[in-house]
Amino acid sequence: MPISKTMTHATDPALYNDDLAPIPVEKRDWTWINMATVWMGMVHNIVVYEGAAGLMALGFSAWECMEVVAVAYMVLFVAMWFNARAGTRYGIPFCVLIRSAFGPFGAQLPVVLRGFCAIFWFSVQAFAATQAIDAIVGTVWPWWNTLAMPFLGMSLHRWGALCLVWALHVWVMNHGVTRIRNFELVAGPLVIVIGAMATGWALHVGHGLGPLFAVPSRLHGSAFTLAFAEGVTGMIGMWATFAVNIPDLSRFVRSQRDQVLGQAIGLPVTALVFTPMAIITTSATVLLFGRPIWNPVELLLALNHPVVTVLGGAVIVLATLSVNVVANIMPACYDLINLAPQTLNFRRAGFLVLVLGLLFMPWLWFSEAESIYRVLDIISGLLGPVTGIMLADYFVLRRQNLVVADLYRRDGRYAGRHGWHLPAPVAFVVGGVCANIGIIIPALASVGSVSWFVGLGVAAALYLALAGRKARHA
Repeated sequence: MPISKTMTHATDPALYNDDLAPIPVEKRDWTWINMATVWMGMVHNIVVYEGAAGLMALGFSAWECMEVVAVAYMVLFVAMWFNARAGTRYGIPFCVLIRSAFGPFGAQLPVVLRGFCAIFWFSVQAFAATQAIDAIVGTVWPWWNTLAMPFLGMSLHRWGALCLVWALHVWVMNHGVTRIRNFELVAGPLVIVIGAMATGWALHVGHGLGPLFAVPSRLHGSAFTLAFAEGVTGMIGMWATFAVNIPDLSRFVRSQRDQVLGQAIGLPVTALVFTPMAIITTSATVLLFGRPIWNPVELLLALNHPVVTVLGGAVIVLATLSVNVVANIMPACYDLINLAPQTLNFRRAGFLVLVLGLLFMPWLWFSEAESIYRVLDIISGLLGPVTGIMLADYFVLRRQNLVVADLYRRDGRYAGRHGWHLPAPVAFVVGGVCANIGIIIPALASVGSVSWFVGLGVAAALYLALAGRKARHA
C-alpha cells in the first residue's frame, strides 16, 4: 500500500531522521521532464565520454562502439526502471529500501559499499573537472603553469585547480535538492548543445561520417567477443551504482509514468545521442593526430586554441557538476546519514563526502583507458549481486508490498536475527565471489567480462532459495 502521511509506528532514532523519512505523495514535485534532464546531466559527463571514447582505444571501430553502448544502456534502463518503482511508490531512499532484504543492520553492508563507490566516482569526476579548470586558468594566465612544484603527487597549480573545483561543488550542493533539480534543467540540455558543436567540428575534420566510421576494428574472433562482453560490462559498471540506488531519485517523482518516461528519455535515448558524439570526436582525433585521444582535456590542449580551451573546459566543468551532485554526492550523503542519522544531516554529510573524496587520490586513475575499465568491472561484480537481491526481494518475495513503518524499526517484520536477514548477506557474498572469481582463479578470468550479469543472477537465485525456504519454515 502507498505510504500514509504520518508514520503509524514508533521509529528507532538509529534508523530514522527527516532526510531518511518517506516523502508524502503530495510533496513530490518532480515530473518526467525533471527526471529526464537530471539523467541528461548525468549521462553527459567526462567519465562516460572517456568510457565511450576508451572503447576505441581498446580497438573497437566506431560502429562496434555504438553496438556496445546500445546493449549496455538498454540493460541498464530495464534494471533501473524496475528498481525505481519502490522509491516512487513509497517515497523512500535506497538505504531504507534495502533494509527489507538485508535487515536494518545488515543493510549497512550494501549501503557502505554503495557509499564507497559514490565517493570514489565523485573523486574521479571532480579530478576530471580539475584538469579542465587547470587548463582554463593556465591558458588565461600563463604564469599559473609556473607553479610546478610537486606536492603529494601533483603540481601546486593542479592543487589550486582542485580547490576551485571543490568550492564549486560546495556552492551547488548548498542549495538543496530543489535547486539541484533546477540546475539540472539548464545544465543537461546545455551540455548536449555544446557536444553537438564538438561533433560538428569532428565531422568537418573528417569530411563527413564516412572517413570517421571507416577506421577499422583491431579486434576479431574470440578477442572481439571477449572485448565486446567486457565493454558492455564496463559500460554497465559506470551506472551499476545507480542501478542500486535509483530510489534516491525516484522518491521525488510524482508517478510511475513520470519515472519511466523520464528515464527512457534521459538514459538510453540520451546515451545513444551523446555517445556517438564522443565516438565521432575521438575518431576525428585518430585522423588528426594519428592516435585516439580519449581524454577531452588532453584534446583541448592538443588543439592549442585559447578560446576552444576556455570554452571547452567550462563545458567539462559544467558537465561534471551536473553529474557529481546528483549521481555521487546525493547518494553518498544518504548512505552516510544512514550510518549515523542522529548525528548527520544532508549538509554535514555533504561536507564529509568532499573530505573523503580527497583520500581516493583520483589523479592516479587517469593514466590509461584500461585502468578505468578494470575498476568498472570490479564494481559491476560487487553491485550486480545487490541489484539482483533488491529485485528478487521486492518483486518476488514481497510482491511489491512493504510495511514502510517497519523499515524504521529494529524489531519490525524486516528485522531478521539481531537486525540481520541472513539470506541477503550470504547471497551477496556468494554472488560477489562468483562475479569476481577471475581475480582469485586466473584461469576463470573470462568471467570478469560478464561480472555484473553473473553477480546479479547468482545472488538473486540464491537469495530466493534461502529466503523462500526460511519463510516456509517460519
